[in-house]
Amino acid sequence: MNHIIWTPKNPENTAMMRFLRLIEKKHACTLPDYAALHAWSVQHTALFWKEISLFFDINFETPPQCILKQSQHIIDALWFEGATLNITQHLLKRDDDHTALICINEQGSREVLSYHVLREQVAACAAGLKTQGIQAGDRVAGILPNNKYAIIAMLATASLGALWSSCSPDFGVAAAVDRLSQITPKILFIADGYQYHGKIYDLQHKGEAIRTAVASITQLIVCPTHAQPTWPNSLNWHALLHPNHPLPNQAFAFHHPWYILFSSGTTGQPKCIVHGTGGTLLQHIKELGLHTDLNANDILFFHTTCGWMMWNWMVSGLALGATLVLYDGSPMYPTPERMFHIIDNEAVTIFGTGARFLATIENQGISPKAFSSFSTLKNILSTGSPLLPQQYGFVANHIKQDVQLSSISGGTDIVSCFALGNPISPVYQGELQCAGLGMQVQIFNEQGLAIENAVGELVCTRAFPAMPLGFWNDPDRIKYKQAYFERFPGVWAHGDMAKITTHGGLVIYGRSDAVLNPGGVRIGTAEIYRPLKNIPEIIDSVVIGQAWLDDIRIVLFVKLRDNIVLDDSLKIKISQTIRHEASPRHVPAKILAVPDIPRTLNEKIVEIAVRQCVNGDPVENINALANPEALEHFKNRPELMADATESP
Repeated sequence: MNHIIWTPKNPENTAMMRFLRLIEKKHACTLPDYAALHAWSVQHTALFWKEISLFFDINFETPPQCILKQSQHIIDALWFEGATLNITQHLLKRDDDHTALICINEQGSREVLSYHVLREQVAACAAGLKTQGIQAGDRVAGILPNNKYAIIAMLATASLGALWSSCSPDFGVAAAVDRLSQITPKILFIADGYQYHGKIYDLQHKGEAIRTAVASITQLIVCPTHAQPTWPNSLNWHALLHPNHPLPNQAFAFHHPWYILFSSGTTGQPKCIVHGTGGTLLQHIKELGLHTDLNANDILFFHTTCGWMMWNWMVSGLALGATLVLYDGSPMYPTPERMFHIIDNEAVTIFGTGARFLATIENQGISPKAFSSFSTLKNILSTGSPLLPQQYGFVANHIKQDVQLSSISGGTDIVSCFALGNPISPVYQGELQCAGLGMQVQIFNEQGLAIENAVGELVCTRAFPAMPLGFWNDPDRIKYKQAYFERFPGVWAHGDMAKITTHGGLVIYGRSDAVLNPGGVRIGTAEIYRPLKNIPEIIDSVVIGQAWLDDIRIVLFVKLRDNIVLDDSLKIKISQTIRHEASPRHVPAKILAVPDIPRTLNEKIVEIAVRQCVNGDPVENINALANPEALEHFKNRPELMADATESP
């Protein structure tokens, strides 16, 4: 059993415990711990979400007539029927001099916006969008760094009832067009350039190419991130703004669409996933306000791009009156210590990042506590890929001993989490603390039966408000049903392999569509990545299943440190480590070296694309990759093309 690495010191002072006590008092029940509260939340689904809306004072213009109207299929569940609200008014209900945004970039620029100033700028942007003809139901897109322009443009768009969608500026033209051409936006906000690892990248050519390819775009709004741009046939940000206008306050239905998010697109054209206003807001404030214990006195710094759902999640922190730190650039520039200096300098209380960043810091032998005090830091959030058990120890030993480490897991599909942390329970090394409140998360075996303390498919068996409204251009929701409900009818199958532990925690083993299946035994890729963390010669790796002799054999590709050679002794070391820490079945049949590992634009390893290369299948959407050239190192490898009589 994994050991406890963090225990809450003052659980009674958390919003989670205040909510628990409130439920006990109002509903005459006894809830001794988080597990009991979670059980109550899924047994009384409608009542739970009603209490969330009351606890966080959701500003409904029109109150709901019914909290949950069930249907035969859970995707047809209707939440908060009749309720209306203006999402921007709710996110900006704080209107004072308290700091809303702290915007920092690689070059050292720092800009602070108060809630009052942010509200004024959003109102000015909304007025400008109205002059451009934007109205409810239209789509507005952004290709922007994580800075004030992205948040202002999104909030202005949402205030008018239009839908917002964004891509990171490092997306190639083809990747951006793959996404935006499907949703036909009228307006495209684009930065004049972006910075990464000390280099400035001009975006004019990219912007003009996208406008040419996406015929629906009637106007480019150019945001002066690095200069005062003058692009032909475009409108400068400052020319768009119409100051001294009130913030729009038209209320829209609870299920009115807010965001369109894109799947990674590694198995075909990216899916355009439509998320509703009310459900997204309720889920986010539950996760931020209860599970993360974010409040109006906190400073939240989540290192993310605008092309990752964590940006949308982070922005909802405004609904709680918190301060957001936005960083534009590489987390490793000018030095790997940059993120940790920001945490100290800005008195950050909650820091979020990808598991890969923590692994990189560890691999480089950096001990952040040697140069930063982290006196204000109370919580570190990690997501993007499974956080390995060794990384829990690294955070405790080299960042901060008494910080809560919350590994969280969900995805673009629900723009939120199925599993995450909570401030009233201990953290066990290698585990996500709990399933989210109101989320009936279970693990199913191949027969669709719930199992405990065993690896299977992560599912959710009851409706929840943050389920997508559907996919864009999928009026009968056929693609939507196929994506999540085909495996187990009427049950959301998320596509992750996971296990629920004996004390209610979760372990994520990777995507089930990338599962290894040698000899009919299902193995999650994370089960092999975990032992590799103990081998210092390896920087990165990807493992896949290769079709071989009417079966599947495991093939491991490793990226090694400089001047390290993959000789027989290192292969034996890798095999023995995996055998000892996992099992003999986990040991790869082949171990090969490559100079780079392909990843998506959101830095996730693309096992499926590698598998397709190795097995000679076409890679369906090369534009989804940040470094597609890396795939060349996996094609036609002679080591994988031996005579078919060779033993695996």
